[in-house]
Amino acid sequence: MPSLRLLAVSAAFLGLYFVLRLELHTGAKTAIQKHAPGLLSVLNSPVTTEQGTQQVFTSSSRQPFTRHIVAVGDLHGDILNAQTVLQFSGVVDAFGNWTGDADFFVQTGDIIDRGDDTIKLFSWMEQLRVQAAATGGVVLSHLGNHEVMNAIGDWRYVYPSEINTFGSVAARQKMISTGRIGRAWAQNYTATSRLPLHPHLGDPNTPFPPEDHPVYFRREDDPDDDDSLYYDAKEPLSHSALSFVHGGLSPTYGNLAPFPTKINDLASSFLHKLQHRAQPPPHPPHKYPGLPQGTTREEAELYDANGPFWYRGWATDSDAKVCVDVEKVLARTGTRRMIMGHTPDFTGIVSRCNGKIIIIDTGISHAYGGALSALSIHYTFTPVGENEQGEPIWTEREVVSALYVDRQDIIVDEERQAVGDFRMV
Repeated sequence: MPSLRLLAVSAAFLGLYFVLRLELHTGAKTAIQKHAPGLLSVLNSPVTTEQGTQQVFTSSSRQPFTRHIVAVGDLHGDILNAQTVLQFSGVVDAFGNWTGDADFFVQTGDIIDRGDDTIKLFSWMEQLRVQAAATGGVVLSHLGNHEVMNAIGDWRYVYPSEINTFGSVAARQKMISTGRIGRAWAQNYTATSRLPLHPHLGDPNTPFPPEDHPVYFRREDDPDDDDSLYYDAKEPLSHSALSFVHGGLSPTYGNLAPFPTKINDLASSFLHKLQHRAQPPPHPPHKYPGLPQGTTREEAELYDANGPFWYRGWATDSDAKVCVDVEKVLARTGTRRMIMGHTPDFTGIVSRCNGKIIIIDTGISHAYGGALSALSIHYTFTPVGENEQGEPIWTEREVVSALYVDRQDIIVDEERQAVGDFRMV
């Protein structure tokens, strides 16, 4: 026997028959929206029959999609300024609790050093991580060069007053190795992230190129360009993603792909070796302890000046150089923009190459006295009709803004069109 839902759908269609005949010139969907908008939700829902579940109508896959991302750079031991920034950017309320206004909050490393609030800041980040998850939000945290320095035993920027908040040098060593902070680094912090703007690309840090793709993409219009290997005309959203890292993804760094999997696997193994060796006496006053025994060549390259924790070329090189180099890195990482901290500009967030490079370290900590700032990205994906082949057309829009205590500066406001059916969840 037919299900009650199937009977209801059939009756609804009969009831609308004569109305639709009178309004064929407007299209059936328009008439349904006008006379029985509630019917669309019935038509879009699965119908159970003796043969199983079937999708009666497909317009549900053409609903608008939005995503809001907030990113903050180096905090360096200052919880009061950090709370101010996260509050005016809408991430937290006046009590420091997750608001749900952002889908993703991203912090690009260097929470530690130059201030006394290490324990408070890392504890707060873990609290926000739990609160965000409870509402469907996500906190993405990154290791900066200062986190790794402290794990190595390089304590040149550790204040004596900050050590006192742990109780002793030994207590601090334990806390950042196998203790509460160290476990948070190992479990919840990565060296870099690839954050899709659209769910069609999967979850954060889904590898690019896709693991199930046997070869890299190639653009037919430019077969001799190595960078074109990473693009595919059949996948128009393939690069609808952002990369986040502390220092920068150098164009000559050798472990970009698959991104971000390769870098993060190296960072995880390197951090494990640092945290689980016998902790050396910190430098200063003792000698620099160096990298742990068993460090591989690739792990050493991860931590050198050309690696993602230290690289500064995107901030210091000329426009002529970086605006060429950035295209190579964006192609290989499956992203549209690189967002990083590490190199401070105390006047505000720096955008280069039409927003393809964004540097968000503005010296938030009172140790610097720079600008209190956050980066906000509003992404929308809106259906706008169909082409002659009946394929859905969408408009992608990214509005990237620098937020300050007293103003908002728009860095990028870009639109693109995409054609096809895309996974929305």
